[in-house]
Amino acid sequence: MKRWLFVLIPALILGTLIAVRVREKKAEAAAQSQVREARMKAVPVVSVATVINQDIVETYGGVGTAEAPYNIRISAKTTGRIEYLEAREGDKIKAGQVLVRLDPTEIEGQVQQARAAVAEARSRLAQAMLTQGPTNTSIQTNIRQQVAAVDVAKSDLNLVLTNSESKKANQHTFITDAEGRVRNAEAAIGNAEASVKSAAANLDNAKAKFNRINGLYKEGFIAAQDVDDERTQVSVMQGALDVAGGQVISAKAIRDSMLAQKEASEKQYTIGVNGVKADTAAAQARVRQSQAALDYAKSNTAQKPAYEENIAALRSSVTAAEASVRSAEARRSDTILTAPIAGSVAARLMDPGATATSGQPILSLVATNHIWITFGVPEEVNRRVAVGMPVTVTFDALPDRQFIAKVVQQNPSADPTNRQFQVRAAIDNSQNILNPGMFARFKLVTARTPNAIVAPLEAVQKGAQGNTVVVVDENNKAHRRPVTLGPANADVVSITSGIQPGEKVVILSAAPVKDETAVRIGVEKAGDRGVAGRTQNGAGAGN
Repeated sequence: MKRWLFVLIPALILGTLIAVRVREKKAEAAAQSQVREARMKAVPVVSVATVINQDIVETYGGVGTAEAPYNIRISAKTTGRIEYLEAREGDKIKAGQVLVRLDPTEIEGQVQQARAAVAEARSRLAQAMLTQGPTNTSIQTNIRQQVAAVDVAKSDLNLVLTNSESKKANQHTFITDAEGRVRNAEAAIGNAEASVKSAAANLDNAKAKFNRINGLYKEGFIAAQDVDDERTQVSVMQGALDVAGGQVISAKAIRDSMLAQKEASEKQYTIGVNGVKADTAAAQARVRQSQAALDYAKSNTAQKPAYEENIAALRSSVTAAEASVRSAEARRSDTILTAPIAGSVAARLMDPGATATSGQPILSLVATNHIWITFGVPEEVNRRVAVGMPVTVTFDALPDRQFIAKVVQQNPSADPTNRQFQVRAAIDNSQNILNPGMFARFKLVTARTPNAIVAPLEAVQKGAQGNTVVVVDENNKAHRRPVTLGPANADVVSITSGIQPGEKVVILSAAPVKDETAVRIGVEKAGDRGVAGRTQNGAGAGN
């Protein structure tokens, strides 16, 4: 009995709890149903925005590089040692500032030489003008002098012709004498060779006799003194043979010397003959020259026009000499190199004491009064870019500054590697705030739609029927209208047809808003009368 009670009591408690929970759930469901019905019957709460007129500005932004518009290498026009060079990398320079001086010593000498040439030319001109009066007397005197010169030249020619035969005969005598000496030398060679043969025969005879005596001595028929005498005789005969051989060599040497003397005499004869011909030709040329000078002197009897031409030629010589002075002075001025622009020194390539040659760079200058911002834009943006267009530029190194540049160059050809068009914009840098190579960020206006009818982007609903907006009238009644869209940006879109400025459009609702239903405005967004902009980010940095 007690066990049954232990089972029944918990079962009763559990059943009671389940019944209570079921009643609570039914009550909650009934309450939720009532709330749902209330919501279904309640007026939807919406957020609206007012349609307004404002400009839509489309911009394009990206990154670029600061560059110097001018990069100039200062080089010498002439060769010289550098005497003065103080500018170094980073130094600011002014236009016309002296940067380099070369040693002018050599060119200064050329200037003085050119000035001396001017003085000499002027002196010749003055002398010619002073002698213009007694010209005729001078001409007659000159004619007489040239007549005498012709006579002297003819006499010299006759003397050369006379002496030429004598020189030829003397040279021929030398050749004949040399030939005789050669023959004598050849005869001496013959005699010496005969002496060799005789000495050889005597030697052979002495050797044979020695052999006989030596044989008799060995047999004991004669004394040893006889053998020694014969041996001595053999030595004497051998010496005689050697002497005769030496005489042959000496005779041949004498013959060769005589042949050389003969050859030298023949060459000397040829030289003499050629010299006679040359002397004759020179004497004849002097005759012709003297005759030409005489003819010229005679032609000067009517020399006045020619003399005037000579005066003019001397004046031209003076002018040419003065031009040479100016040229030398210009080269001297080339020893001083000045800055053609205002800017900064980018590189120093030589030092004082070094020798600069023509065309060799010494300094590299960059112009920094203006800075170019070079960047790339895609094709669709490039069509909207024009020279003179303003560009807003900022630099990471100057985060608190903003600069306005103007487009100065636009490359009509795209870079084949990235298909972007290079654009350059100029910034005034008269305060030297910016430096070439700085990283720049730019933004330029590519399109502007003035006084457009705009609405927030969230007001437009896209569906199968096209683009629509929900308009709330003055009676808080919703009306769905189709609209035509125009340019847009990240916040608003222009609407070319379907709504008018001042109308309210739904931008947010807790539940879908049906056409021709009443709504309750919860939040009303005020219209923004500022300038709406659409920014496109460009990744093309300046090249």
